[in-house]
Amino acid sequence: MNEIPRGTVQEQTFYEQVGGEDTFRRLVRRFYEGVAEDPLLRPMYPEEDLGPAEERFTLFLIQYWGGPTTYSQHRGHPRLRMRHAPFQVDAAAHDAWLKHMRVAVDELGLAPEHEAQLWKYLTYAAASMINTAG
Repeated sequence: MNEIPRGTVQEQTFYEQVGGEDTFRRLVRRFYEGVAEDPLLRPMYPEEDLGPAEERFTLFLIQYWGGPTTYSQHRGHPRLRMRHAPFQVDAAAHDAWLKHMRVAVDELGLAPEHEAQLWKYLTYAAASMINTAG
């Protein structure tokens, strides 16, 4: 039996395993389609065009999951809680955010283990952004 020497096979990152940049762009694009029509979430995006927010979120997720570090090169450390502090994020906003993200994740058609890993992170991240009781 031929054994592969340790260290010769490079493991793929989650980013690579799920299809790279295209997958994250599709995820975030679909998510923001929901946000654009949501009366609770839309006001949290003061820019008239959601494009800049979509691009920032896409680059953040790409970096987080092992892709290029473009986000940090342009924006520095993510500091997610600080960046969201100006907005009142309560349980209703959390639920609305996850509702739109659930649709976006489901439409990706990921393998069950990848979908579960991504969803676990997204639900954790959504919960950590709550900064207002209500």
